[in-house]
Amino acid sequence: MKAMILAAGIGERMRPLTDHTPKPLLPVAGVPLIGHHIDRLARAGFRELVINVSHLAQQIVDYCGDGSRWGLRIQYSPEDAPLETAGGIHRALPLLGAAPFLVVNGDIWIDFPFARLLDHRLADAVGAHLVMVANPPHHPLGDFQLDAAGRLRLRQGRERGVTYAGVGVYAPGFFAGMRPGKLALRPLLDEAIPAGRVSGEYHSGQWQDVGTPERLAALDAAVREARVP
Repeated sequence: MKAMILAAGIGERMRPLTDHTPKPLLPVAGVPLIGHHIDRLARAGFRELVINVSHLAQQIVDYCGDGSRWGLRIQYSPEDAPLETAGGIHRALPLLGAAPFLVVNGDIWIDFPFARLLDHRLADAVGAHLVMVANPPHHPLGDFQLDAAGRLRLRQGRERGVTYAGVGVYAPGFFAGMRPGKLALRPLLDEAIPAGRVSGEYHSGQWQDVGTPERLAALDAAVREARVP
């Protein structure tokens, strides 16, 4: 299975840190966020990686190179301007191949065992499988409901759900019929979930959406103090 790290965003909420440094290169305990991801993917057994790049793209390419120092191969999917999640994945499909692939947001911290998804088989050839986590304070209602059978359903009103962790396995067919260009992932999920095309699992371990300088600083301190693995 191939993996993709989403690394093309500008990181508006992280400014001024991202004015001169792309968000995936912001350090946690002295190592760029994307470096932690690549190391964990390599240790899990992934050997083919695609990274989409746009904002300050060359810095990411210079840091990651061809992936050989992690024992894997990296290919890049350039975007003139960030295409958002679904748009970026759609652009990268020729590099990702015909089999289901793992997608990891470049701006999260997670201790999920990626090896558990390495041989994941989607029940539906055009489906998706999402890793869900507890709702953070800044997103108290979550994204979707996850039932005991591992199926996702849309949240209703003020109903509390769980939050998409930014880690998922997608079949290429999930993006079939999508027009090239800028598109968020949520509209595709909102259409696919009622059709029963999206499964999920709950991760109770460490997770952080590194979306602001304050969250980055808190995570950095926690990792340095070994409160977070």
